[in-house]
Amino acid sequence: MDKDFMLYNDTAKHLFHDYAESLPIIDYHCHISPQEIYEDRHFENIAQLWLGGRQPDGSYAGDHYKWRLMRSNGVSEDKVTGEAPAYERFLEFAKTLEMAIGNPMYHWSHLELKKYFGINEALTSENAKEIWDKTSEMLKNDPQLSVRGIIRKSNVKFIGTTDDPTDSLEWHEKLAKEDLGFMVRPSYRPDKAVNITKDGFVAYINKLTASVGKEKLSSVQEVIDALYERLDHFIANGCKASDHGLDYVMFRKGSMEEADVAFKKVMAGEKISKEEAEIYQTMLLTALAKKYHKDNIVMEIHFSCSRNINERVCSAQGPDTGYDMIAKSNCYNELAAFFSELDKTQELPKCIVFSLDHNDFNQIATCLGGFQSPEIPGKMQLGAAWWFLDSRDGMEEQMRALGNLGLLGNFIGMLTDSRSFLSYTRHDYFRRIACNLIGKWVEDGEYPANESSLKKIIEGISYNNAARYFGI
Repeated sequence: MDKDFMLYNDTAKHLFHDYAESLPIIDYHCHISPQEIYEDRHFENIAQLWLGGRQPDGSYAGDHYKWRLMRSNGVSEDKVTGEAPAYERFLEFAKTLEMAIGNPMYHWSHLELKKYFGINEALTSENAKEIWDKTSEMLKNDPQLSVRGIIRKSNVKFIGTTDDPTDSLEWHEKLAKEDLGFMVRPSYRPDKAVNITKDGFVAYINKLTASVGKEKLSSVQEVIDALYERLDHFIANGCKASDHGLDYVMFRKGSMEEADVAFKKVMAGEKISKEEAEIYQTMLLTALAKKYHKDNIVMEIHFSCSRNINERVCSAQGPDTGYDMIAKSNCYNELAAFFSELDKTQELPKCIVFSLDHNDFNQIATCLGGFQSPEIPGKMQLGAAWWFLDSRDGMEEQMRALGNLGLLGNFIGMLTDSRSFLSYTRHDYFRRIACNLIGKWVEDGEYPANESSLKKIIEGISYNNAARYFGI
């Protein structure tokens, strides 16, 4: 991994080193903890940084990309997320990584070792103890390897965390009072209020009720009003975006009375049909989208994911522990109908649409092309290759689809979607891949070697487009 890693032509090297490499990072969607940023957590060893594990409250935190890989190598769960000694867990990951040829995790992990610890050799079972000792010593003594130090070392300008509407945002409020050298802002994720058919819905509505100081939310309009009130609190704390993780995009028009019937049934412990659920969900999503448009909040939508597919394990470990998969969706007409409904009243917000299925890229790109607007270039964005698509193949396919069917030059670029503080090297990885793809097009004669145009495109994709899009 030298300085020209993944840059396979001279134009790519020029574009990356002269334009992309030194630009700040806007990480507009991630899952890192604002509390750990405020407390400037210091990690004792690289196993804590890379693998995390069970938290004091019984939940799990860490990089489930790595957990999945270790399970694929037959590693027992006590050494994946459990209570095994930290070095044993790290050694098992080293053994796993050695087998991960072709997996982007191999590249990410070594980019992290190189950038943050100055380690250039490949991690193997043979040198794991040496690397463990070096990283442990550096984590103990190097102030640049605290949470804030890592963020500054990574040249991060903006972080958008993922936060529930009921969150007090106390850590964000505390962070806002400090001169950090970077911004940390909450992103609004009201999935639990939308997921009317999922376990925990009633308990969540009660939690939302308490967060706005009410005794009861008796109607869908009252739920919407409560969500609006919480969103105002987020906006007061610098919120730039919302995030909606949907199993699929639904659009079923109905009356407020029909939505109320569905809501009251569920709150009373009764079952509802898929059609009833979709009327409620459409009512909520439409109302939220109109509020986002009014307050200039970006709406992120992601779908084509089946979550927590291993019922036995997830019942013990809970969600977000690495038991998800790519799903097939056929909701493009519903996505278009949702946008069209908002467009009728000119209340369609800026939207980023992600899918976990690469087969969705062309449909999404063509759908978004029907709803662009003079409000801002690239108002409707095909989201970056995300989660399981976060690889060279996935990134190139997403950029090719956007290039073929939209304007790649207006793309707002990469995000980490990560729970790991070392994951900022994924922005470096993405920029190298983007520069290599564009450099190849130039050297193949498919786009002219016009310096000013290429500079505008590369700097836009790497940083400037996102800064403009989110108003940073």
